[in-house]
Amino acid sequence: MKNAKIALVQFEGELGNVEANVARACDIVKESAEHGADLVVFPELFSTGYHLNTIGPRIVELAEPIDGPTVRAMQQAAREAGCYVVAPIAIVREVGGVPFNSAVLIDREGNVAGSYDKVHLWALERFYFRAGASYPVFDTDFGRLGIMICYDMGFPEVARTLALQGADLIVCPSAWCVEDMDVWEINAPARALENTVFLAAVNRFGHEGGNLYMPGKTMACNPRGKKLAQLEDEAAGILYVDLDASDIDTYRVKSPYLRDRRADTYDGVTRW
Repeated sequence: MKNAKIALVQFEGELGNVEANVARACDIVKESAEHGADLVVFPELFSTGYHLNTIGPRIVELAEPIDGPTVRAMQQAAREAGCYVVAPIAIVREVGGVPFNSAVLIDREGNVAGSYDKVHLWALERFYFRAGASYPVFDTDFGRLGIMICYDMGFPEVARTLALQGADLIVCPSAWCVEDMDVWEINAPARALENTVFLAAVNRFGHEGGNLYMPGKTMACNPRGKKLAQLEDEAAGILYVDLDASDIDTYRVKSPYLRDRRADTYDGVTRW
């Protein structure tokens, strides 16, 4: 891994207004790159909003193919800014198919480098989305990147699978509600520590649908599980974090969880 600066976007969008949300996101990509960001990460379903009682019945209408207008706009923004972008949106992969709750990775040249489909669907999500079934890791020019989405962070197997595939940094775009922020504060540092990776948990901000409040609290943790930075104010914002690549080697010596795994004893307990 090489040193990198990441921009974690605590995005406040307009529920169901894809055009306005994407236009704002493109401006944020430009702003983040001007601050030196190598990677810009948006929260879960940034383009549509998350409140599923409202957008769920419209999700087939709002979902787009991976070469649709939202991704094309973000590709242009990434290319002009010269940075990587993680754009979490609803993706439809076949005509008339059930959408996936996905995140698209775009490289500095504006190419789609890959995508991840959320595996663990939360509550109403299972009525509107198809679950993913794999955990890809992506090569960037600063290191290997893994992506998980929101509820995925509560399952240690997800981050561990990404780490075993060589992820140096795991990003977790989220729409995490205020009622569960105690879990947010536990999960992100724990996943970083037990896998000795950098972990960036990127939450939405704002009220949606009258009864859903997401307070942000976006954070980044180092491979020891220490918070490097967090947005404390409950407001839209961008968290810039410098990642020191030497921390990966340092903490994998001090906390050698990956080296000391006893996979030979795990048969019957886990599938990997």
